[in-house]
Formats: sequence, C-alpha cells, structure tokens
Amino acid sequence: MTAADPGTATPRRTAPTPPLAARTTATGGSPIRDILAVTARPEVINFAGGLPAPELFDTDGIAAAFAHVLAHEPQRALQYSTTEGEPALRAALAARTTARGLPTDADDLLVTTGSQQALSLLATALLEPGDTVLVESPCYLAALQAFGLAGARVVGVPCDDDGIDPDALDALVAEHRPKFLYTVPTFQNPTGRTLSAGRRAAVAAVAARRGLWIVEDDPYGELRFAGERVGWIAADAAARDRTVLLGSFSKVMAPGLRLGWLRAPQQLRRACAVAKQAADLHTPTVTQLAAARYLATRDLDAHVAQVAGEYGRRRDAMLAGLPDCLPAGSTWTRPEGGMFLWARLPEGPAHDTTALLSKAVAHEVAYVPGGPFYATAPDPATLRLCFVTQTPEEITEGLTRLGRALNG
Repeated sequence: MTAADPGTATPRRTAPTPPLAARTTATGGSPIRDILAVTARPEVINFAGGLPAPELFDTDGIAAAFAHVLAHEPQRALQYSTTEGEPALRAALAARTTARGLPTDADDLLVTTGSQQALSLLATALLEPGDTVLVESPCYLAALQAFGLAGARVVGVPCDDDGIDPDALDALVAEHRPKFLYTVPTFQNPTGRTLSAGRRAAVAAVAARRGLWIVEDDPYGELRFAGERVGWIAADAAARDRTVLLGSFSKVMAPGLRLGWLRAPQQLRRACAVAKQAADLHTPTVTQLAAARYLATRDLDAHVAQVAGEYGRRRDAMLAGLPDCLPAGSTWTRPEGGMFLWARLPEGPAHDTTALLSKAVAHEVAYVPGGPFYATAPDPATLRLCFVTQTPEEITEGLTRLGRALNG
C-alpha cells in the first residue's frame, strides 16, 4: 500500500463512546410535544397544547418595556447579573405576593428561567437517587419528567373531584417517607380542579405532623373567572416553614419570557441558588429588567382580568359542546379558572384515548391522552383538553370534529 492508494487501507478500529446516563433513557420525552409536532398543520384544531392565547398577549406593553430598558440602561441589561435575580424584579414580585396574603421580602425569592427550572433546581437540592416524591394522581407531566431525571421514585396520591385525599396522603407519607409532596392546588394541570381551603389545611397538617416538604406550584391561580380565590398552602401557619411556592409569568404575561420564581425557606433557597449557578448562572438580565419595568408602568392585574374573562368564555364554549361530543356516560370537570379540563370516557377498550388519538388527528383535531399524566396505574379512558388557545367558534368546530372521531 502506498500513500497514493488509500483505498487498500485497513479500517482503523475505534472503541464505542461511553453510554448515555441511565436517567436520560429511563425518562421518556413529552408526549404533548410529540403531539404538537404531529399536529402542527394549521388546519388541525389543537386542544393538546397548554398554550396561552397569543392574540391576548400585551405585545405593545412588553415591547415598550424592552425598548425602555435597552434605551436607558443597555450596559446593565446586557451584562451578567446575580444568581438570585435582579433586585427590582424581586422587589416587585415580593410586593405582589404580599398583596395576595403571604408576607414576602425580596430576599425570600429566587428568580428562575421559567418555573419549570424551579422544579429541576428543587430536584437537585432535595433528591438523592431512590428518594420518594409524592404527586397528585394525575399530575403535571413535566414535573414527572423532572423528578424522574433526578432518579426519584414517584408515587401518586389518590385524588377525587376535590383533589388530594388528605387521609390517603397521610398513609402514603407514613409508608414511603417521601422527601416532598408536589401539588398544583389551583386549577390543576391536567384536571382543572382546585383544592378547597379545608383540604389545604389538612395537607399542611400532614406535612407538619409527618415531616414533609410541600412544593406548591401556582402558574394558573391568577386566571380565575368564577368562584372565590383560595389562599396558598404556603400561607398556612402549619406549613409556612416547609412549603416552597412557585410562580410564573408564562400564563399571565407571555411564556416566551421564560420568567418564573420560587419562594422558599432560607436554607433550601440557598441550595437552589447553588444549583442554579451550576445550571445557567442567572436568568437573562434584559428579560428581568423588562419585566420589572412592565410591572412598574403597566397594570398587570387589569390585563390578567381581561385575559381571564376571555378564557371563561372559551371554557363555556367547551362545556356547551361536550355533551354532544363525548360518548354517553362520559364525565368531565368544570374548572373555575386556568386552562384545562379533564374528561373521562366510559370504561372499555373502545374508549382507550391513546388508541383513539390517531382517529381524532385524521379528523383534524387533537387532545392529550390522560395516561402519561399518571405516575402509576394510568386510566386509559381519560384525556386533557385545553380550552384557551382557540376562539369559541373554533372550539365549537373542534368539538364537532372530535365527536365524529369518538362516536363514528
């Protein structure tokens, strides 16, 4: 063989690369993201995503806030910031939290890149591989992913029409000695249910008696269009020293800002800050400053009230169409706010919502099957419907298509 004759060279043997971490292969991707990819065609009416209505974003106000920040303090806006978050934003968030019944200082808060990051930080700060986490059954899907990636054993707590069963929670805490309970008690994702004040107090009492962290996620609480507000678990005296409250601008301002925050006792908050330093150093400075400017110059509460009112009309359109859409014997929730409702078809193999999804997509409508939202023992007859992304007219048409798919 010569240098001019490379074709006769013997291929060099190479060793395989090391394998991926087991947690990345054991934890699956998001079926919601998979459904959105399949149903991205504009002719599909998509009840699958948890997407706020983009036409209701305050684009002028957000654009003005960014423009002001970049015009008046560009060097600061484009520079590194502190891990804990910009002081102006934390002060504004603290004031909003205090006004809603939970006295809070800026130093009680850590700004995160969306509240989804807060879940990852808490998993890093609290969980060792093999630790147990309790979640609602069914549960927010991305929380299951975050805890699974941390190597946790996730156990579902039985729920009824009013949410978490406190007696079942107490028994599971005694049996499994979990690190924490994760809950979305207001307009829960995926069911839309809200935990009553009495049950919140009972959950707080279990946590205090048994020794348990509570992670209270509240991305939807401001989107109320019926009923009366229920106070946070974090405000209950029994659980104040053991509850982490998560908040987000994704549903009330815009998800593309990727702005969230967590309120936690000092030691845990500091541990989360260390985890955040390792993850991304800090949430983008320009976005934080723009959000602070927005809060200082615009009436976010008035904007949210307008959005919630429209979401209420869209929920009503969905509730009006469900009796003619779903098979006889189906049941569904009637949320007082938020973005989702939960339906259950009659039992039987003909009503497996995962199997029926392809039929629905063929009719140019989509939903999320309920199975992936369960940590254990999924109910194949359940599905989640998002009622906020489409107009009432589009919802009516989408349910007509869905009815053809489910009853045809």
